[in-house]
Amino acid sequence: MQCFKNEFHRERSASLKLRRNFLTCLSSWKAPPRIPRSSQSEALLNIANNGLPYAPLQTFTEEEMMLKRTVERFAQEQIAPLVLTMDENSKVEKSVIQGLFQHGIGSFCLSEAGAGSDSFSLKTRADKKGDYFVINGSKMWISHAEYAGLFLVMANVDPTRGYKGITCFLVDRGTEGLHIGKPENKLGLRASCTCPLTFDNVKVPEANVLGQIGHGYKYAIGMLNKGRVGIAAQMLGLAQGCFDYTIPYIKERVQFGTRLFDFQGLQHQVAHVATQLEAARLLTYNAARLAEAGRPFIKEASMAKYYASEIAGRTTSKCIDWMGGAGYVKAYPVEKYFRDAKIGTIYEGTSNIQLNTIAKHIDAEY
Repeated sequence: MQCFKNEFHRERSASLKLRRNFLTCLSSWKAPPRIPRSSQSEALLNIANNGLPYAPLQTFTEEEMMLKRTVERFAQEQIAPLVLTMDENSKVEKSVIQGLFQHGIGSFCLSEAGAGSDSFSLKTRADKKGDYFVINGSKMWISHAEYAGLFLVMANVDPTRGYKGITCFLVDRGTEGLHIGKPENKLGLRASCTCPLTFDNVKVPEANVLGQIGHGYKYAIGMLNKGRVGIAAQMLGLAQGCFDYTIPYIKERVQFGTRLFDFQGLQHQVAHVATQLEAARLLTYNAARLAEAGRPFIKEASMAKYYASEIAGRTTSKCIDWMGGAGYVKAYPVEKYFRDAKIGTIYEGTSNIQLNTIAKHIDAEY
């Protein structure tokens, strides 16, 4: 019995369960009165050495923790002080671009005016002329176009084959005939420029075909599927950040002689949102781990992207409700979280597209 107890205590002391420390309330964008702590999970370290049988969703490797700390430090030191300015100016600071993209920026060019959710109905053409192609057409909603040095352009080399004619081309920024339009005046993600592109007899060498001719649709699908895990993580982080900012506020705010947090009606709302955030986190981690392990993950990625983006919208809306007037003004970041969250249900496949994908896989499974 004593041997069992000793073994139990050894395993218990070695197992650092995931725990979440919440950001303390900030009085405004510019004057944080306290130092925020990470709202992310901590790792179970030295798992291999201890041989503890924890599920992947409950652990981070040392390498993942190192990456997390690096990103967190860069975000807090280099990005956070500039967020308000970048949002107001609708422009990313050069220091941020240099810090994030040391090897340059590329833009993925798929969407068109008539090809949004129906992305493979694109009309941009690429006609073969000797040892090069001539691209004509236009693209919309191209992220980072203002700064990109390289564009991955989806164009159809043979419209008679439908989507099987879609091919991916590498187009340099300075290529003659490539015109980058004015950035869109967006609701959220304002620092991230989104521009239309026009291709007017753009000549591209045959060597600039990425992969195989006619396989562009496969590459696009692959990028979108994995990208949905990234969007789920983005929306989860956004929602968690907004929640972490708001909870300390409602714990300190007093009305009718009582903390807002002590009203049961508000407590139930907070508990509901916290539960939804945790569900979104597990969906996102699950999809990421499946993709990392090389296992099928498309349905799970759509579930994570759909749920996390929907929850981000609900969470940020609720946080504004809880903060009242303070949540509605630009002196505090909650309204920005709300604006930024909306795109989650639109890009990388709308919520309805995700539901279509999920249903299609369920149909095939039964």
